[in-house]
Amino acid sequence: MPLDQPHGSIPLTQDDPEELKSWIKSQALALGFSDCVIAKPDAQDQMPRFKEYLKRGYHADMHYLAENLDKRADPTLLVPGTKSIICVRMNYLVESPKPRYVPDQPNSAIIARYARGRDYHKVMRGRLKTLAGIIKARVGEFESRPFADSAPIFEKSLAESAGMGWTGKHTLLIHKKSGSFFVLAELFTSLELPFDQPATAHCGSCTACIDICPTQAIVEPYMLDARKCIAYLTIEYKGIIAEELRAGIGNRIFGCDDCQLICPWNSFAKIASIPDFNPRHGLDNISLLEIWTWDEATFLANTEGSPIRRTGFQSFKRNIAIGLGNAPYSDDVIEALKMAREQHDEIVQIHIDWAIEQQLKKQYQIH
Repeated sequence: MPLDQPHGSIPLTQDDPEELKSWIKSQALALGFSDCVIAKPDAQDQMPRFKEYLKRGYHADMHYLAENLDKRADPTLLVPGTKSIICVRMNYLVESPKPRYVPDQPNSAIIARYARGRDYHKVMRGRLKTLAGIIKARVGEFESRPFADSAPIFEKSLAESAGMGWTGKHTLLIHKKSGSFFVLAELFTSLELPFDQPATAHCGSCTACIDICPTQAIVEPYMLDARKCIAYLTIEYKGIIAEELRAGIGNRIFGCDDCQLICPWNSFAKIASIPDFNPRHGLDNISLLEIWTWDEATFLANTEGSPIRRTGFQSFKRNIAIGLGNAPYSDDVIEALKMAREQHDEIVQIHIDWAIEQQLKKQYQIH
């Protein structure tokens, strides 16, 4: 007998796993996910390269990456009873960027596009819970657990193993028809679903992402040194940023999109299908000087429910100070920096002093 069909019209039986898989994918797309694939809970093949990455110290002070290696390799150790992993992605662009072009806006505060709206972790997990509920209404009880960058999981490799794209030389996942401006999440399940097959890689001889990186953090194809990566430095790292990296950071105050913007495959990048990624508080077009005026209360108010909270107020000010130091010479910039002296912790103060010094150097060059 066919099961009840409250969420679709495909007739299903519990003995028809291919049709069940197809139906689950249709439900995922209806919830706003851009794609859905079914992965085998196995990432053993990632371990040799990942151990080499750790051995080289490319994970910087993200020590958690060196933990739970057994769970990363075998997802069934993370969630016992897992038989299949439903991998989804969600596009986050709100407008298509000009193909193969990194804009030059030295007075703007540049925030990575994924972080200008609502925190995608919450968006993705919430919708995966909804998806689990829809499936349960159809097939009965099963074990499930949603993740969105929140556990020791090789997210990209699982999605890649099931055909969601291939890992580009910048280490991000690329989809042939959708580029790379998307975020990933997973629903671990006890369902026995047929696994999807991997896609082929299509980077070829292109090195655009390696060549464009402002701090040369992509040290070789498919290998990223986080110690140089602007995304790591401006989001995860809380210390004093090395002087030799500050000029490369430019005016990027939270994350960096350069390696994606230059990628030819992002000529096919798709627009977000849900409003959660729409920029809030003008974060897609805000000047360094304007955002520099935010006090901690304003920062907390304007980043509620935002990924930007992750960096913390002091590191946020540190990043903006670097941006102001790299900005074209301006009396207003120097004045704003001087007024902020002694208002922040020692780490921020070091970057403020550096920024003033950079501005004064430009002043002397002008005159």
